[in-house]
Amino acid sequence: MRLPIRKPGRGRGVHSLRGALTLANVVLLALGIVAATAVSVVGMRYYLLDQIDTELTRTRDSLGGTEMTLRQIDSLSVLSFFRDRVNPDWNREDDPNSIFAAVNPRGEPVGVLGFAPTDAQRALTDAVGDARTLLQDPEPHDVTVRGAAYRVTATRLADGTYILIAGSTEAVHHAIAKAVKFDLAIGTLLLLLLACLTMVSVRRRMRPLEDMVETSSAIAEGDLTRRVPSSRETILEVEQLRLALNSMLQQVESAYRTREHSAAQLRRFVADASHELRTPLAAIRGYLQLYDRGMLREPTERRRAWDRMMAESDRMGRLVDELLVLARLDQRPELRLRNVDVCRLVRDAAEDLRVQQPERAVTVDADGSVLVHADEAGLRQVLGNLLGNVRTHTPADVAVRLGVVRADGLVRLSVADDGPGLAAEDAARVFDRFFRAGGGAGSGLGMAIVQGVVRAHGGEVAVRTAPGEGLAVTVTLPARPGACPTDDGTTTTVPEPAPAPAPSSRTA
Repeated sequence: MRLPIRKPGRGRGVHSLRGALTLANVVLLALGIVAATAVSVVGMRYYLLDQIDTELTRTRDSLGGTEMTLRQIDSLSVLSFFRDRVNPDWNREDDPNSIFAAVNPRGEPVGVLGFAPTDAQRALTDAVGDARTLLQDPEPHDVTVRGAAYRVTATRLADGTYILIAGSTEAVHHAIAKAVKFDLAIGTLLLLLLACLTMVSVRRRMRPLEDMVETSSAIAEGDLTRRVPSSRETILEVEQLRLALNSMLQQVESAYRTREHSAAQLRRFVADASHELRTPLAAIRGYLQLYDRGMLREPTERRRAWDRMMAESDRMGRLVDELLVLARLDQRPELRLRNVDVCRLVRDAAEDLRVQQPERAVTVDADGSVLVHADEAGLRQVLGNLLGNVRTHTPADVAVRLGVVRADGLVRLSVADDGPGLAAEDAARVFDRFFRAGGGAGSGLGMAIVQGVVRAHGGEVAVRTAPGEGLAVTVTLPARPGACPTDDGTTTTVPEPAPAPAPSSRTA
């Protein structure tokens, strides 16, 4: 049962490779932006707060190094000095950026420079609490005064009065907040731009994969000729995948075509074999029915019927034997390989042909010795089938030429005749099983057996023919003299034979 084929659609959503790549790029960039923003914010905060702390520390050290009392600071003689060292605007109520407060040893705020403690100074004193804790740490501390953030430090005068010096950090926090908002806005734009560019780039880069999906779907629907097209902008890995997939599809198509061809050949073979076997069986059955009904009364008639049945049984036996040979060749049998002299086999086959048809002119170019590593019985069968075709399909007075040539590590055995030849369409089917040109005699299996035996030896068979120009069959075998199995299962090495002398023509 053939399963329904669902055509794949374009990749959509985060579950597709395109969406996953886009999401991964956006997430990585977002993490990078967050990390960069965090580092920049921390650095900017540290830098700005360090400036405030430096100013507070310098002012604290200036006051502490004078070793004055609060009364001396209040006196007019030191007013100008104090105004030069300390910003008097810190005491003003309308200046929220800095606060300057004096605290007596009991922790109560006192007036400075003739001014009464302001609300800001009292709030600073309350926020600090015990001023002695500030003296123990040289670094300024964070405090909140009336909802605003300050950095505060303290120093002690000669009379035991504590001076609190605070600088506002609200401007720092506002600057950091603006920087964060600016970074987030720019980062968001970058993320959107990256997402769009990634989608476009991934879509272009993923086009070969979509082509592979479409090609696979088309092949699943039966179009075995489809291949994945090449892309103008190729990626090494995708191009390697495309080439591997096309190679696999070529193999699949070839295997499918081979299977279909083999199935068609099998059906045709079964039909031809049935037809060939049915003819002699029908003849034998007919004569038996005549004998059973008593219609063969004369001895001559019975003798003729007997001869006909024996001939048909012989024909059927030969056909079965040839079918068995083809079946064994299809199963790639293990050949009994040894070093065989092809020239000797050709000369023996020529002598057999002269005995069978003395009137036929036979020319042999096979003097000397040419060895091949092959199965001797198989090569004898090849020569027997080729000369059998000559006897069956050509007149007895047509000349035949047999030859053996060794060149470039190959041995070429040729059998040629000057018979009527074959048409191009018949020559294309000469190796098909049960094929007989013009419906002639024979079983139509001889050339198929020749091709099967030669291929089992790793060789090739070629036919050259044309109407009125005869038929020439060339068998090419690899010459591999060397390791030759012996009777005890071991192997012996046979040396390469010396080149044969130039062949001479001998005509019978």
